Amino acid sequence: MQKGARDAAAPRALYFRWVEESMKVASGMRRAFSLLVLSGLPLSAQILPSPPSDTPDGPNEAMMAPVTALARYMAHVDGAILPSVFADDGLVIVENFPPYIFNGKHAAEHWAAGYRKHVERLRELKCDFAKAHDFDRSGDRAYFVLPTTWRGLQPGSQFEEHGAWAFVLTKSSGQWRIIAYGWGANDETDWPMKTP
Repeated sequence: MQKGARDAAAPRALYFRWVEESMKVASGMRRAFSLLVLSGLPLSAQILPSPPSDTPDGPNEAMMAPVTALARYMAHVDGAILPSVFADDGLVIVENFPPYIFNGKHAAEHWAAGYRKHVERLRELKCDFAKAHDFDRSGDRAYFVLPTTWRGLQPGSQFEEHGAWAFVLTKSSGQWRIIAYGWGANDETDWPMKTP
């Protein structure tokens, strides 16, 4: 190697050695910081406890009452009268049938009419609930997600629809009522009906 090339290479080698040493120092600092943070977590958790919760792991029987009454109505809508499961004010419903959002003073009535039209060709509706997820309660409001499976008959086939209902309940005059819900289906399976 010529002298000029060696002189030019020397600063580059020095720079790369400096970068390598800096990375070692930074790595050591990251490890030390990580240990400091990890060792401080139990201490900070003891110093700053989470606020007390008045909630169990999921909705209780009283909270589920309007939900199960609604599902019963939805499964046997012919000739049925909509039970008093919805809050009187502030109701919002998001559904998979038009106009998709039901809110305002007559939300429950509009939803019931839309639902009747949506299921007019369906028969033998049944639904099953799985364990509620993401339960939270704050005073007279409660929120949870309820995995649900709907089954039934439609012209020429049977169906099974899996989805989840997200509910917000409000407690009024000692009773839980639905103030909001949203339905989301995540899959549906149809298969031909067996003929005798």
